[in-house]
Amino acid sequence: MDPSEYGTYLVTQQSISGDRSTVDVVRDAIAGGVDVVQLREKDTDARWRYELGLELRELTAEADVDLIVNDRVDVAEAIDADGVHVGQSDLPVGVARDLLGPEAIVGCSTATVEEALEAEAAGADYLGVGTVYGTTSKEVDRYKDGVGPERIAEIVDAVSIPVVGIGGITADNAGPVVEAGATGVAVISEITAADEPRAATAALADAVETAKGVGDGSVADE
Repeated sequence: MDPSEYGTYLVTQQSISGDRSTVDVVRDAIAGGVDVVQLREKDTDARWRYELGLELRELTAEADVDLIVNDRVDVAEAIDADGVHVGQSDLPVGVARDLLGPEAIVGCSTATVEEALEAEAAGADYLGVGTVYGTTSKEVDRYKDGVGPERIAEIVDAVSIPVVGIGGITADNAGPVVEAGATGVAVISEITAADEPRAATAALADAVETAKGVGDGSVADE
């Protein structure tokens, strides 16, 4: 899938999934219409992530959903993931690209226009921008109070690659992020910690699609 089609993006974290496994959450998210899954699972070892990744690769491949690995280029290569997502303190975008090859998808976390331009110049396929709203996630802890949809708009105007908003996003507040120009939104707890991950995914996907309609002018004023 082209990153420009990443509307609903799940970042996994089993530690907040209650009595459900990440495999269970991902299966439900796929049923709810998720477009891409990122294997995150912070604070777990490479072997555990590798074995989980093999299971997720089977699920996502069957559903034609992209599987991205957070940080670990070696795990991404070992499980034949679609790509990797790196942060500002991880391997540079160009190095990840060299290791995984030209067909791999390489995403990069950014929070400023300068970082976004650097990631694009280095060959990133898409950007994860945030924290958009306040969050407690280690994934996006550089800006816990949130940069807001305004920063999304600034970065969208500055780059020509897709932008995905992340950080504190829910079905209720996803609209302004997409209306600001983001292709979609990435979430952890909105799906993973939900009582019904499938329904939560569907609600998020619906919010994104509705906002896209508003953004392109196809939805009349009501």
